[in-house]
Amino acid sequence: MSALTDLIYAGSNAVAGLTEGAVNDAIAKHGAETPVAFPDTAYFFPTIYAATGVKVKTLGDLPACVGVLKSLITGQDDIGQALNAGLATAVGAEIIEGLKYVGGGDPYADDSGIGFVPDPIIRSLGVPLVTGDIPGVAVVIGKAAEAGDVAKVVKDYQSKGILTFMIGECIEQALEAGVKMGLELRVVPLGHDVTSVIHVVTVAIRAALIFGNVQPGDLAGLLQYTKDRVPAFVNTFGPLSEVVVSAGAGAIALGFPVVVDQDIGDLQVPGALEAVLNHDETAKHSLALRNIKIKVKELPIPVAFAAAFEGEIIRKADMKVEFWSSKNTTCELVTMRDMDAVEDHKIVVDGPDIDSGETEYALATYIEVAGAKMQKDFESVIERKIHAWFNYMEGVMHTGQRNQFRIRVSNDAYDKGLRMRHFGEVLYNMIMDEFDAVVDKCQVTLVTDPEKATKILNEEAMPAYNARDDRLGSLTDESVDKFYTCILCQSFAPSHCCVVTPERLGLCGAVSWLDAKATKELNDAGPCQPISKEGCTDEKKGYYPDVDRMVHSATQGAVEHVSLYSIMEDPMTSCGCFECICGIEPVSNGLVICNREFKGMTPTGMTFGELASMTGGGVQTPGFMGHGRHFISSKKFAAAEGGIARIVWMPKELKDDVSHRLNATAKELLGIDNFSDMIADETVTTDAEELLNFLTEKGHPVLQLEPLM
Repeated sequence: MSALTDLIYAGSNAVAGLTEGAVNDAIAKHGAETPVAFPDTAYFFPTIYAATGVKVKTLGDLPACVGVLKSLITGQDDIGQALNAGLATAVGAEIIEGLKYVGGGDPYADDSGIGFVPDPIIRSLGVPLVTGDIPGVAVVIGKAAEAGDVAKVVKDYQSKGILTFMIGECIEQALEAGVKMGLELRVVPLGHDVTSVIHVVTVAIRAALIFGNVQPGDLAGLLQYTKDRVPAFVNTFGPLSEVVVSAGAGAIALGFPVVVDQDIGDLQVPGALEAVLNHDETAKHSLALRNIKIKVKELPIPVAFAAAFEGEIIRKADMKVEFWSSKNTTCELVTMRDMDAVEDHKIVVDGPDIDSGETEYALATYIEVAGAKMQKDFESVIERKIHAWFNYMEGVMHTGQRNQFRIRVSNDAYDKGLRMRHFGEVLYNMIMDEFDAVVDKCQVTLVTDPEKATKILNEEAMPAYNARDDRLGSLTDESVDKFYTCILCQSFAPSHCCVVTPERLGLCGAVSWLDAKATKELNDAGPCQPISKEGCTDEKKGYYPDVDRMVHSATQGAVEHVSLYSIMEDPMTSCGCFECICGIEPVSNGLVICNREFKGMTPTGMTFGELASMTGGGVQTPGFMGHGRHFISSKKFAAAEGGIARIVWMPKELKDDVSHRLNATAKELLGIDNFSDMIADETVTTDAEELLNFLTEKGHPVLQLEPLM
């Protein structure tokens, strides 16, 4: 037996023994009928479910799983068999971690890690993963000889937008060396026990189930998906124990190469298990093993710039200055000019800079662009990117848009030299990089003088906003001559294709018809392609020959037909990263809508995760549909089945968010005032019978509609 397989089997056997003992102890203490589950997932014990199809629900289900685990440890001197033993270690780790959740509560409450990663978080990561904002996933485990080595590697990943999961004492080492952590910063501490590594493994496995339509029990399909479509890798720090080696074998079986910082001699397996002793080379080598290519944008600013900082929160105690519409004039405006009216790369700060001694400022961000292919419709597309670009600056927080926003600059960013001109440099460089196909020249004016900022708001910004709103209000599916495909998510969901129309944005909530139109101009052969509306065969359900043709082609024949306006007949597919999911509630004959932020139960008897598991990965499931928040108030929402009159329940936060637009649509279509008051939420009931009573009391229009089934 080789030294490597010997180490793997030793670790696997150790984990198998621990797992069997832990299961027996748990059954003896709690009883075989005691429920066991990870929080907020529809996939039971995900590794076991995906690999075998077994739904672990009680402690009594686990002994059989231990039997499967032990059967994978053959002891044969064969690398393939040894990798199977690594998968056995993953199964054991999942069971050991799952037992921590018996009895409810948060077993990680007193730990610096977060433990299990819920389904909604995985779904929320879908968009940045497919757009490349998160180009890869790193797993960092162990304890380095020098804390600075861990921090160096993790900060390198953070600057490149890599999502990094951490296990072990390296968490404290990185914190002590100044690494900022949290899901919003894409550095996520999972836990200190080596078994915590399973929580990143199940992220990859659920990606296959959620986005890839891999069927439970299809182990070969699962391993192929994680290898080909989940760009993950592992870095270990410090001495390698048998259990760590065995866990590494499980990672390699999933297609994730392992890079160690120890001299392991002839134990190396090129492309799978390699040693890099110079920590300056760790990140570079790891990315190369997964063929992850990072396009680093070098900007002339004194702080780091990366998508990983987009979720950074600047607390008031850490704030140097603030621009806030509640206290001062603010606005952001991109406007198209003639070519000779724009001086390229001209950046002007009109008013006091942030080193003037004040803590609160006005700010009118005024961007003028010119280009042979520039269109008025693209102004708002560029403008919406300001939010992301400012947030990419380390130490800057931006919320809101247009004339209602807040920007905070941290003390640390200020001390590093960040000033207003750097905001202008970010805008200029990113516009010229991302919109180079339509923008030939760009100049930026940042106005902090209160009177001048107010003048820009009143004379330039508000008229432009109003004109755009009128333009958007006039855009209907009937008023345009083409729709667009969007296949951004196909890197994860190869059988899915969105059809984007003026009244139906992409289900992720990030791609509007104007966005798709601009994307086509920016990249002629890109993810958004035009769809002809000619020859509509069913206006009510929304059947168009070219929609079928384009979707059939884009999904490599996986999807034959799509109706744009029906939830019951050939509904549009989903990738899995939708903002909301709607599904049939049979007692009321209506539709329940749930957003992924809601953690409670719905009147269907399913949580968001359980509802969401009914569709995704390019599958058409009549009666269930993923969609964006804004689609809820669209006149085309489930229009073939009665439209918004079918909506009977949604979480209060979601209802409050969409009520203004929804009520306006209901007034126009149904002649009902304050329609949102007729829709129940969790403060009213989550019980189907009680929901029907509520709807009857309110006289909800769903009661007059034909049965859905």
